[in-house]
Amino acid sequence: MLRNPNYLYGDDTFLRVPPHLNCGKYLLQKLWPHNNKVALINGKTHNKLSYRELVKDAMHLAISLARMGVKKGDTIGICSENRREYYIVAIGVMCTGATLTCVNPSYTEGELKHVLGISRPKILFSSPTAYEKDAKSFETLPYLEKVILFGQAKPNNTLLYEDLTKPATDVEINLENFEVQDVVGQIDTALILYSSGTTGLPKGVMLTHLNLIATCEQPYTMDPEEINLFVTPWYHVMGMVGTLRVFCSGGTLVHLQKFDPDLYMKTIETYKIVQVTVAPPVLIAVCKTQANYDVSTIKLVYSGAAPLRDDTIEAVKARFPNLKAVLQGYGMTESTLAVTRDTYNSDPRTKAAGVGQVLNSAIVKIVDVETRKVLGPNQAGEICLKGPMIMKGYIGKDRREDFDDEGFFRTGDIGYYDDDKYVFIIDRLKELIKYKGFQVAPAEVEAVLLQHSGIKDAGVVGVPHETAGEVPLAFVVLQTGYNLSEEAIKAYVAEKLSNPKHIRGGVMFVREIPKTPSGKIMRKQLREMAKTKSKL
Repeated sequence: MLRNPNYLYGDDTFLRVPPHLNCGKYLLQKLWPHNNKVALINGKTHNKLSYRELVKDAMHLAISLARMGVKKGDTIGICSENRREYYIVAIGVMCTGATLTCVNPSYTEGELKHVLGISRPKILFSSPTAYEKDAKSFETLPYLEKVILFGQAKPNNTLLYEDLTKPATDVEINLENFEVQDVVGQIDTALILYSSGTTGLPKGVMLTHLNLIATCEQPYTMDPEEINLFVTPWYHVMGMVGTLRVFCSGGTLVHLQKFDPDLYMKTIETYKIVQVTVAPPVLIAVCKTQANYDVSTIKLVYSGAAPLRDDTIEAVKARFPNLKAVLQGYGMTESTLAVTRDTYNSDPRTKAAGVGQVLNSAIVKIVDVETRKVLGPNQAGEICLKGPMIMKGYIGKDRREDFDDEGFFRTGDIGYYDDDKYVFIIDRLKELIKYKGFQVAPAEVEAVLLQHSGIKDAGVVGVPHETAGEVPLAFVVLQTGYNLSEEAIKAYVAEKLSNPKHIRGGVMFVREIPKTPSGKIMRKQLREMAKTKSKL
């Protein structure tokens, strides 16, 4: 078999994982040597968790869960904001061979029941905040046998997390006397996360033990001695797996439960943060905030979830005067994080508007949307992915609906690669606006809108048009103190973009753009909002 010259291949020599290796055991082995080094710091409360505390509590929890009857084939949930217990639960559950599922604590009752109905956990770990909000919903779930609470309060029919992390015997626990459940790494599901749901209801994404290990084994481009700042929620792949990668390198991570511009900048100053991992909306907000703190320690910014425009990158460089590089990557829940990424050793290897090169063991091909023919350099088509980091599939869905005959996952993203094998993303296939045969990428129009000093945020969708098929409609959030008119905004875009990309559908002024926690615009919701304009 010859390699296809139009495929992009990552280095396939680096990954040598025993097929039975449990990701929980892999993580214990990676984390144990770091002893009393600080793994996690809560940036608001300044509470710290060492690697040794994390590992030992995870092992004690795994023993307690096994004694409760938790075993391979079970699903255990966690519904919580970012807090110190989160990764103790994650690693402990994986050690039992059970599957962990992470749930957004801000879900509405309907959303919560939808995602839990997909994964059907028998036990659920919950923060006090989530329990106060969702206790009645939990009680209605027939498959949920027990709720385990963080904190001190113990309502009826619940267990306390603290009781399950206490030593169960007088024997000092360590890597030698602790045994995990064997698994089949390529088949057994370690983690269920939920797709972002930007175009419909979230789907349950099954990630195997091998998926997680393959991603954690990717070379770590950041210095583990330099402190990271994360604000991405841990129920999201960027937060969950990104944090595991920091742990595997022995780094220290400062986390926040939610993004607040002032607290974010203050945290950078307090902990002399060197590296931040963010979604683009956070970067844009950081660049526009008036908060005045010493952020001179920042050297690296790693951004994911959506490509950054040149002007945003320049604004980031202006905000952080000692910045060495803005690194970008491309990935999704279904790929267990990134499949392409900019690299950084002594010098950054990046390209403007690009998302880096293919990572180890991954294969990328670009295919024509209509004919499915494989395309070469500088030809835009659907991005398809293959490799040990690509998900097992969606719960309850035939794998053949999302994978082609060669086993490539069809992403639904439109992009291309250049002669140097750098990958570039254009937009989602389903989100392209079809104007008189032209394909208009909403992200391109949004990026131009965000260049305007009077526009705080923006989202663009296509709306039906009798003769043109679809035309772009813009949703705009104005900066405080600005009073822009619809005509002024339309004229601004017309000056900067070609004719098919003009905002013929009009402008709707809103208080906020609906987004997922990772910063992706929820275009389905925007399209529903657009229907109200058409009725006026």
